[in-house]
Amino acid sequence: MSVSDHSSTTPRHIAVVMDGNGRWAKKRFLPRAAGHRAGVNATRLIVENCADHGVEALTVFAFSSENWKRPKNEVDSLMSIFISTLRSEMNKLKKQNVHVKFIGDRDSFSDELQAVMNETETQTAENTGLNLTIAANYGGRWDITQACKRIANKVSAGELSVDDIDESLMSEEVSLTDLPEVDLFIRTGGERRISNFLMWQLAYTELYFTDTLWPDFNAATLNEAIVWYGTRQRRFGKTSAQLSNNTAMVK
Repeated sequence: MSVSDHSSTTPRHIAVVMDGNGRWAKKRFLPRAAGHRAGVNATRLIVENCADHGVEALTVFAFSSENWKRPKNEVDSLMSIFISTLRSEMNKLKKQNVHVKFIGDRDSFSDELQAVMNETETQTAENTGLNLTIAANYGGRWDITQACKRIANKVSAGELSVDDIDESLMSEEVSLTDLPEVDLFIRTGGERRISNFLMWQLAYTELYFTDTLWPDFNAATLNEAIVWYGTRQRRFGKTSAQLSNNTAMVK
């Protein structure tokens, strides 16, 4: 995975922190689980709309490594919704040509959930459309730490020398290495932080924050984010003048 010079007004890869389910439910005097179920509907719509926009990859933060700290009844509810959603959506995703992959530490999940995750990946493995990556029990620091461990093991085994370690090697060891760079990061719910999500991968990403709660995020709000992205000048360390000269040379 390397920094892309992709100049299209449509991002190739969008990453989303889907925040605000609980507050959406609270505003309606509903249990938090109702908000999470409404959030599933929003996710379904965004998957479909990303495909319609020609987005190549969508990565969503479904469950962070910090979310285990939430009340047990909410965590249990989230796990139940996770399992039922994957089971109900699996065939639809397959028919929509969506390729599904999970990133994160699965070991803490139940055997039942791990089995459904594995089956979803297997059932959609041959799909060639939108790449949907679901981050579950994931943390950006964990991701980088795992990459460092793998590299250290290779150095210890004599497969690499310390001098071989560079940014390119790290990028090959962290998650999403088989996908384009993340062009656009979206966080709903009003918070202005990345919350330990894709810390390595977001180095050159355009960050878009919206007060819209995730269950209310739809085709129109996605389009607003994509239009905003199209107004950004992505310089990757270059000057505006250099980019203008390059554009003129292409023409």
